[in-house]
Amino acid sequence: MSTWAIINTLNRLTLQSCTKRGIATNVLLNFRATPCLMAEPLKKKKRLDPAVIKAREDRKKKKIEKQIKRLEKNARQLKPIEECEVPLGLLDEKKTRMRSLVVLSEDELEQRQVLEKQWATYKKKQHLADVQMLDRILFAQQKALDELRKESEELYQEAMQIDFRLLPFKREGPLETPTIDNYESPDGDYADVSKKWE
Repeated sequence: MSTWAIINTLNRLTLQSCTKRGIATNVLLNFRATPCLMAEPLKKKKRLDPAVIKAREDRKKKKIEKQIKRLEKNARQLKPIEECEVPLGLLDEKKTRMRSLVVLSEDELEQRQVLEKQWATYKKKQHLADVQMLDRILFAQQKALDELRKESEELYQEAMQIDFRLLPFKREGPLETPTIDNYESPDGDYADVSKKWE
């Protein structure tokens, strides 16, 4: 039996056992092909009338143009914000709610200007005093550290370490308003009543 006959018989055996389509290598045969898979024929394309195709494209084009026109028309209109609108009831009561402005005399205007200037100078002096106090504290702290370094380098290094016991720092200071006894704070739930605009 020749080598070609052996290859043909082996090739037939491998073709019958394979179900996938592809190319594979084999040590004995070096190269082989698997059988083709069954497939159904392609569906025949329906030929459409060019006028029908053109009509469809025109309809799509008109629809898109109509949407663009509608968007351009509404582009200048902003969505209404309820918080910025004045209620109609207040507009009706506008004349009854109008207050006449009190005309201030020259002495009153001058007195107010003097008070504003005095308040500004007072706040400036207060700010300068705070800055000077901070400078004094920082200078004293640096002087104490320098003296400590002259005494002992080890103590200086210990003083420069961060005290992690101070990090979970909590304090309660004076409040703007006194606390209310037995006050239960709300959970933070709210009902979203904002309108959705599409």
